[in-house]
Amino acid sequence: MSLTLSVDGERWRTHLRSVAASHPGLVPVAKGNGYGFTLARLARRAQWLHDLGLGVDTLAVGTYEELPEVASRFDGSLLVLTPWRPFGAALELDPKLARRVVHTVGRPGDVDALLAREPDARLVLERRTSMQRHGFLARDLWAAARTLAEAPRARVEGFAFHLPLAQGSHLGEVQRLMNDVVACQLPTRTIWVSHLTPAELDALRAAYPDYQIRPRIGTALWLGDRAALRASATVLDVHPVERGDSFGYRGRTAPKPGHLLVVSGGTAHGIGLEAPTGDSSIRARAATLARGGLDAVGFVRSPFSIDGKHRLFAEPPHMQASMLFLPHGAPVPEVGDEVDVRVRFTTTRFDRVQVS
Repeated sequence: MSLTLSVDGERWRTHLRSVAASHPGLVPVAKGNGYGFTLARLARRAQWLHDLGLGVDTLAVGTYEELPEVASRFDGSLLVLTPWRPFGAALELDPKLARRVVHTVGRPGDVDALLAREPDARLVLERRTSMQRHGFLARDLWAAARTLAEAPRARVEGFAFHLPLAQGSHLGEVQRLMNDVVACQLPTRTIWVSHLTPAELDALRAAYPDYQIRPRIGTALWLGDRAALRASATVLDVHPVERGDSFGYRGRTAPKPGHLLVVSGGTAHGIGLEAPTGDSSIRARAATLARGGLDAVGFVRSPFSIDGKHRLFAEPPHMQASMLFLPHGAPVPEVGDEVDVRVRFTTTRFDRVQVS
């Protein structure tokens, strides 16, 4: 009676070991909903990779609020990806965790404020990239370096580059950013990077052999072998309907004979809540127009698949269940059967995660 993520444990674990072995200095990223697995489970898996001798001495989280859930399950350092600010949860850090936490800093004023509160803070300096999200511009990075040169207790753990996901090589941009890093003349030789391919990482290491390159990897680590993962929902009820029969919260009527299926999984799980994809291709635009046309006449394709076809929502999904319309002639599942669900793992909260 649940929305379930079933994991082929041996295959998933093999993939995790493979990624860790092929990415020296790997920093697993566990943030948000834990990529569908939960933060706690990913923290335990990161500790497992460390215990296997595959490195993984640091785990990255998205926010300070996520630290308590992973700190008791992973023994190493905890890198917070959201930049430190002199307000909010960053100021509520448990003193017992302070020595393990590595702060990301991206503004000159925040360097001063952090060191005023915590003179021996561990920090990473983030250089702004073409993503234009967080980080120092070149002149501000140099100013921060001068401040840190006069703060002997501060522990600078390196520099961070958060690169876009756009196709094409990022090496040219990284090399320009590295010029700023070298010019800072800070006594650190660690670079934390996101979204570089294995080939780009190898090229970066070859170009800067005196620097340690630490890839921060989330999706490609936890979700890199999709064949090991299956999302499924339980059929909770099946009702035959004739054309014109009324159903649902809004009193809709059946357009033709068929069956109404009530299945587990609704808006509380992230079902029916679609995030923008950013895909601007002609195919993506056509799909958007098609979905809009279906919605206008009261039909929206659901992520639930029955007999190899994605079935239509009979009405908008409820909080914990969804109602589907199955036309006459289609195979009808039984109550208790499981049906496949196509989900975006980073936005889905599963009731159960079963790892074999």
